[in-house]
Amino acid sequence: MLRLLFFFTLILHADGAAERPNILFLFADDWGRYAGCRAEPGKPSLNDVVRTPGIDRLAREGVRFRNAFVPAPSCTPCRSALLSGRWFWRTGQGAILRGAKWDAAIPSWPLLLRDKGYHIGKTGKVWGPGTPADAPFGGQSYAYEKAGRQFNNFGENTSKMMAQGKTFAEAKGLLMGEVRGNFDAFLKDRPAGKPWCYWFGSTTVHRPWERGSGQKLWGIDPESLKGKLPPHLPDVPEIRADLADALGEVQAWDAQVGTILKRLEESGELERTLVILSGDHGMPGFPGGKCNLYDFGTGVELIALMPGGKGGRVVEDFVNLMDLAPTFLEAAGVKVPGGIDGRSILPQLKSEKSGWVDPTRDRVITGRERHVESARTGGLPYPMRALRTKDFLYIRNFKPERWPMGEPLAVTDVFTPPAKQLASNTRLTFPDMDASPTKAWLIQNRRDAQWKWHYDYAFSLRPGEELYDLAADPHQIKNLAASHSYAERKAEMSAQLMALLQQSGDPRVTGSGKIYDLPPFSGPLK
Repeated sequence: MLRLLFFFTLILHADGAAERPNILFLFADDWGRYAGCRAEPGKPSLNDVVRTPGIDRLAREGVRFRNAFVPAPSCTPCRSALLSGRWFWRTGQGAILRGAKWDAAIPSWPLLLRDKGYHIGKTGKVWGPGTPADAPFGGQSYAYEKAGRQFNNFGENTSKMMAQGKTFAEAKGLLMGEVRGNFDAFLKDRPAGKPWCYWFGSTTVHRPWERGSGQKLWGIDPESLKGKLPPHLPDVPEIRADLADALGEVQAWDAQVGTILKRLEESGELERTLVILSGDHGMPGFPGGKCNLYDFGTGVELIALMPGGKGGRVVEDFVNLMDLAPTFLEAAGVKVPGGIDGRSILPQLKSEKSGWVDPTRDRVITGRERHVESARTGGLPYPMRALRTKDFLYIRNFKPERWPMGEPLAVTDVFTPPAKQLASNTRLTFPDMDASPTKAWLIQNRRDAQWKWHYDYAFSLRPGEELYDLAADPHQIKNLAASHSYAERKAEMSAQLMALLQQSGDPRVTGSGKIYDLPPFSGPLK
């Protein structure tokens, strides 16, 4: 009832600073779509195993978006788009990862909120790698991190504490104490009567992870994942163990979410706070994940808790994370500046409907340019764009002669680096895939006929076009771009994608695409 009353107050007094909602943004590195609330009966998946009570609570009380996608499956360009509300290719040097620079002339929603009276603060990662550090959030001027940052890399730091004699409960308590302490400091600094905006950016799901920590710390038996892996991942003990560790870090992220929600509730602010939770792309160090335009790389969780909104809903409308910029601004009663490409999802949050709320939200565009600068000779990017609809995924690889995950480098026909090096040194080979036990296993087993397809799927050259029929192939395994039966569909989606990119001013289709193959977007870092 209190949330409903606040909702009507918000409508009647949209211009009054005291009635504007607080904003809590919970944002994780490399998380993807792994949460208990994502499990579906009859569809075995990793979500059957992972335990996420904090995230599941948000889903029960709020709105879960089934079709949320990132602008780019790479940290910096994704965040550049999210913070500005623009396509990543309209953020200047923010369109790349390594070598990125923030353009101060581009408005960012946290600073626009600040300028309109919001008390703002952040803990952890906002934007980067890139310079200046966290520039779209005012650099470190609004950082609340004195209580500690060891909650990041949860598995590693917890294991170190346990090696020093602490129990898991004690170590976890100390790290969750950091999370709570930083948030407490932010709330304490809030001027009386001011609405606030707090960004909690955990990197705990980002590699490296402590090997074996999924089972040791969280009790996730790798064998419990058997039969639940997507088909592009070999269902073998080594990869199941790697995934168990990934899910352990997801559970650590969930513990952080739960800690903040509990403190927010204790403060009496939950009923007047817009809470949005998401992540910047899919799993790192696995084929098809981070740096790929398949759903395993671009699909993310998105859950929102709106003051006065009807909870327990699952919405099908397609959302690009750059849509969050106008959403936050409109919720706060702040005028949305020109140049924003995103579309507010406030109508979806205020609706009482599940399923499709706005039938025009039936597609999303994703893309990427450069990730690791040493991945290809000359520091060149791997340019690609994709159009994702309810029924199909179409991908355009603009430079199919380039290696999608970077060049083989140390891996040759006659030489394979040791597994330990492959699992720990990202730049050793195929640098656009994070180093991992999974990456090492694929490379070491590349000559085995049983696993060659998986290796090629992960690392080999790709055709200029890819097309996937999602009804028959939800994991996007069988490329139909060369099929005569799908020629009309491919031509239609290609034309749609190119037209939308042209309208958006994407340099890759406006005739100025060569800028990304030239410094400062390519070449060595300076």
